[in-house]
Amino acid sequence: MSSINVQSIKELRERTQAGMGDCKAALVEADGDMEKAVEIILKKGLAKTAKRAGAIAAEGEVAAWVSADLRKAVVVEVNIQTDFAARNEQFKAFVQRVLAIAQTAPAGAELSAASYEAGKTVADAAGELTARLGEKIAVRRWERLEVPAGQHGFIQTYVHLGGRIGVLLHVETSGDAVTGHAEVKNFADQTAMQIAAMNPVALSREDVSKDTVQKQREIFEAQLKDDPKPKPQAMWPKIVDGKVDKWFSEVTLLEQPSVIVTDKKVVELGKAAATAAGGDVKIVRYVRYQLGEGIEKKKDDFASDVTKMLT
Repeated sequence: MSSINVQSIKELRERTQAGMGDCKAALVEADGDMEKAVEIILKKGLAKTAKRAGAIAAEGEVAAWVSADLRKAVVVEVNIQTDFAARNEQFKAFVQRVLAIAQTAPAGAELSAASYEAGKTVADAAGELTARLGEKIAVRRWERLEVPAGQHGFIQTYVHLGGRIGVLLHVETSGDAVTGHAEVKNFADQTAMQIAAMNPVALSREDVSKDTVQKQREIFEAQLKDDPKPKPQAMWPKIVDGKVDKWFSEVTLLEQPSVIVTDKKVVELGKAAATAAGGDVKIVRYVRYQLGEGIEKKKDDFASDVTKMLT
C-alpha cells in the first residue's frame, strides 16, 4: 500500500476516467503497479449498477441515421459518464442498436421502453451494460424528421466532432430535379455544418417569440440607459431597432452570415442554390443535439474525497 497514495489514484483516474473507488481497488489488486492497474480497469467494470444509479451521465454519443431515399432521418443522444467509456466498443454497439430501434419507433415514443431484443427492453440493456462497464448509461432523447408524402425534398444529416453534435435538416424543394441538384445538396451540407457550428436559436425571426424579443429590447434599452455617455433618449427606439436586427442576424439561421461563404447570409445562399437548380428551395426545420447540453455536471472535490478514502 506504500505506493498507493493520493497522487497514484489521481494519475490512474486521469488515465482511465474511472471512479476513485475503482482506481484505488485496481491499485490494491495490482500491488501499486500503475500499468497493471490500468489493465485491470480496462478489463472489468469494478463499480456495480447500484453504485452508479445517482451518477451524472453527461458524456456519450450523438448519432444520426438517414434513409436511402433521404426522406426520413433520426438523431439520438445516449449518455455515459466519461469520455473514456464512451469510446468503449460495447457502448458504441449499444448506441447503434438504439439508433436502429429509433428508425422504426413511433414519433414521440419512449425509447427506453422499446424492445431491445426478446424479453428485454432498451432500459434493461442499458442497466446490464452499466453493470459491465461500471458507468451509468442513459438513452436521453431522440427525434425524427421526415419529408411528408407527396412533397419534394430531403433530410440532410451531419455529425460533428465524433458524435458530440448531431444535426438533421429538412429541405423542401419544388421537384425531384431540384432535390438532386448539386448546388442544392451543397447548400444543405453547408447549412447543416452552419447549424452545428453557430447553434442558432430559431430558423427565422418569425420563429422567435414576442416575449423573447421584448426581453432583448429591454436589455438593449438598459444598456443605453447605463451608457456613461448616453445618446439622446429620442434616438433610443431607432438604436434599439438596429441592435435587435443585429441580434437576429446572430441567433436566427436564415439571417446568420455563412461560416463557409462569409460575405453571404444563409438565406442568400439558399436563393442562389434555388436559382442554379431552376426551382424553389426552402428550409423547413432543423434539429440540433449537442452532447450533454443542459446536464449539470458534478464537480468533485478530488483531494478531499481521496483523503477520506485513504484514512
